[in-house]
Amino acid sequence: MHFKEQIIETLKTADGLYYRLVLLVGEVNTGKTRYLREIANERNLEVLNINLTLSRELLEFSAIQRALSLSERLVNITETYKPLMILDNLEILFDNNLQQDALKLIQGLARNSTVLASWNGKISGHKLV
Repeated sequence: MHFKEQIIETLKTADGLYYRLVLLVGEVNTGKTRYLREIANERNLEVLNINLTLSRELLEFSAIQRALSLSERLVNITETYKPLMILDNLEILFDNNLQQDALKLIQGLARNSTVLASWNGKISGHKLV
């Protein structure tokens, strides 16, 4: 089975889970964005660039206000991307100044909608790095 078909099958399986979250895990330049775009194009959906969108939303706030409002802003930004959210470029969620748990933020979105998200890193044993 081709990798893209595996992702699509995993999305179908995720529909029945508590957290409907599918992470496409890989190091930089491994093709994650290409797969996200292909799936989005096939479904007439948009890939949401979290770095760009959240940066614009948080620009006018102080560092403390950014940290306090990030979760709510993320929910508001993604509200119109249901029933499937395709998220790319999540690096802003790891900014130490924002004091957030990136995985918990994405899991929160995946309670009310299926989320397909790229994740820069790797899986080591049973750990997401």
